[in-house]
Amino acid sequence: MSDKKFRLQIITPFQIKVDQQVDMVVMRCTTGDMGICPGHEDRSAVLTYGAFRILDGGTERRIAVYGGLAAVRDGDLTVLTHDAEWREEIDSARAAADRENAERRLQEAVDDIEIAKDQVLLRRALVQIEVSKDDSDQ
Repeated sequence: MSDKKFRLQIITPFQIKVDQQVDMVVMRCTTGDMGICPGHEDRSAVLTYGAFRILDGGTERRIAVYGGLAAVRDGDLTVLTHDAEWREEIDSARAAADRENAERRLQEAVDDIEIAKDQVLLRRALVQIEVSKDDSDQ
């Protein structure tokens, strides 16, 4: 692993969730997964709900990120997101219940707005379940 790192910031409207030097990240964008390493060219991307993987010093941590914008500028990555949760902040039983509830409601929904709301709830629950899994479960 290279000793080169870059600064990662993940910022929500309420707090800075991450502000550290890292080796690499993999983030879920609307166009697919994107990896960022030191020296990456400047670019921006629209994020969707997904597990955001942070690799540093041979370890990996995941944080649930719920949409937003990511920008690489001068080699550093800044993420502005609606919300983000670390594994330990997620109630996995609640996420499983939310998933079941959203799936049931989607089968019954007839209104486009209800369907859209339940799809968002389902996507959030699925990301929470993915991030809250023990690393040995993967």
